[in-house]
Amino acid sequence: MKQHQAVLLTLEKLGGIATLAALYTEVLKIKECLWETKTPHASIRRIVQKHPLIFKVRPGLWALESHRGKLQLLEPAINEAKNKVLLQENTHSYYQGIVLELGNLRKLNTFAPHQDKNKLFLNKKIAEVRSLNTMPHFSYEAFVKRSQTIDAIWFNERLMPDTFFEIEHSTDIQNSLLKFFDLKDFAAKMVIVAAQARRKEFEAKLGISAFSDIRSRIKFLTYETLIHQFEDETFKANQGFFI
Repeated sequence: MKQHQAVLLTLEKLGGIATLAALYTEVLKIKECLWETKTPHASIRRIVQKHPLIFKVRPGLWALESHRGKLQLLEPAINEAKNKVLLQENTHSYYQGIVLELGNLRKLNTFAPHQDKNKLFLNKKIAEVRSLNTMPHFSYEAFVKRSQTIDAIWFNERLMPDTFFEIEHSTDIQNSLLKFFDLKDFAAKMVIVAAQARRKEFEAKLGISAFSDIRSRIKFLTYETLIHQFEDETFKANQGFFI
């Protein structure tokens, strides 16, 4: 089997849409295809970028042209307002799922709010991606309750917060900064995940004097950088396949 055929077959098996990270893992399980290279991940990436039967949905996410009309988030809008909301929700849960998967790859415990548990990350519910079904009771009830509104949290082996993540696709960044401010007494990293186009807005909101105490602790992570980190971690986790 040729390499591009293995990629196409894997995409089909994954429902016609998959992250590049998932392809790194699944394509190499096809024994009928030989990858006589030390960098098969680069070959897979090149195939999805150049093959005419594959198109890019969003950073890190690829689909078969034959499935374009079947993908809910790509269908023409019947109700434009409703479709816009659906697209925003799908985009938010996609990057939320990526953050959770990345934490899982890094051997951390991961949690997302219960109100998001039925939202979809590709073909899985967020509840199936997070490793914790309940929020660890790591502090006073008020702090735990406030943390339950954070989009994604990584916990260390002691179930103390390691990193707080807020996915800012369309909502007000200042609301996320207020959440971080309320949790400033914990030695956890704080990250805003958003499109590069929102960086100036982030910097302006973070410049408000009320956030001076936490300004140096909050990082801005672009969608593209998040995806790159996720793909790198997936590659490292599957290096055994590449030998």
